Amino acid sequence: MKFLLNLHNKQRRLFEKGGKLERFYPLFEAHDTFVFTPGEVTGTASHVRDAADMKRIMISVVVALVPCMLMAIYNTGYQAHLAIEAGCAPLDNWRTAVMQALGIDFSSSNVLACFLHGALYYLPIYLMTLAAGGAIEVLFAIIRRHEINEGFLVTSALFPLTLPATTPLWQVALGIIFGVFVGKEIFGGVGMNIWNPALMSRAFLYFAYPAQISGDKVWVAAQTSPDAFSGATWLAVLKEEGMSAMASDLGTGHPALTWRNAFLGFEPGSLGETSALFCILGAVVLIATRVGSWRTMAGCLAGSFLMIGIFNSLGRLAAGANPYFIVPFYWHWVVGGFAFAIVFMATDPVSSPFTEKGKFIYGCLIGILGIIIREVNPAYPGSWMLAILFMNMFSPLIDHFMVQANIKRRMARNAA
Repeated sequence: MKFLLNLHNKQRRLFEKGGKLERFYPLFEAHDTFVFTPGEVTGTASHVRDAADMKRIMISVVVALVPCMLMAIYNTGYQAHLAIEAGCAPLDNWRTAVMQALGIDFSSSNVLACFLHGALYYLPIYLMTLAAGGAIEVLFAIIRRHEINEGFLVTSALFPLTLPATTPLWQVALGIIFGVFVGKEIFGGVGMNIWNPALMSRAFLYFAYPAQISGDKVWVAAQTSPDAFSGATWLAVLKEEGMSAMASDLGTGHPALTWRNAFLGFEPGSLGETSALFCILGAVVLIATRVGSWRTMAGCLAGSFLMIGIFNSLGRLAAGANPYFIVPFYWHWVVGGFAFAIVFMATDPVSSPFTEKGKFIYGCLIGILGIIIREVNPAYPGSWMLAILFMNMFSPLIDHFMVQANIKRRMARNAA
């Protein structure tokens, strides 16, 4: 290791000010701080620093996402194997060719096979996200002559989990480039962006290529035609049929549409948004490390509970009402991307409010707006992306009113 460190330090002069490669110092600095311990020390009087720097915060979020990543890989392979067993999915793609070349069967009971097959879907999407989005990060660091920060680690981990497993790689690259460029870099980089970059990437693909990204029709088979490889998500089925669809396998041989399966994540959908259980595990990590606000999560639960109750009442009173109106709150919380959205997207420390009361209000409004979109608007079965992006714009306004209210209270106390 010392030999590598010496070799590394010999190249430093080329990248420092006045060197031939001065322009590319951000690349050298990123490698230096990632592989080796930084050599800079404090030269002035001692002072206290918070240990929760950006690197630790971003790594904490990635660690919290690991359970969802593992479930994304397994469930993708599991759903693919169920589709193959039901005769609904073709065996003429490169992933199945790799599986056949390795002599691995397509049994849904083979856990290792499900992981391997799922990895063949997930890893290309993740690597393309890293390559395309990372290139934009590096480009802006070089142009602006600043260090490459760790903010993209979280964006690159979140974005693939919001996509269907068969999203074309060129769309993945286009989406993440748009999200990083328009959602973050044009505002000045990490800490200055208004919107969550991962959600901006997802929203761009959602509206630019709705046939592949809509969330109403996803990659996993749910039809009996041999060449069919798409079908309604459980969220879309509930929207059409309401509670009458409970415990049905939708005629495909897939797991029955039950609350337990939805909670565990054994449902078709985007890669990492299906399991409420693993999102809860991630929430525990975020709350324990104080990276994600429990107030925001609680606000989302409270707001959604209130709005679901209102729609449930309307559904019982109005004959012939939308069957989705009578779906209870405990179903809304496990189907679709609700859990993933409130744990990992709504709690983004940059695009959410900074005041404690503001976080709870922000979460409540997300919960209310998300349920309104989900229940009423037939065009958007997956509503949380839109609700969070909309509320991102109002985060500074919420903080403003919270600060002003606090100032008025303090002035009133002092006046008394």
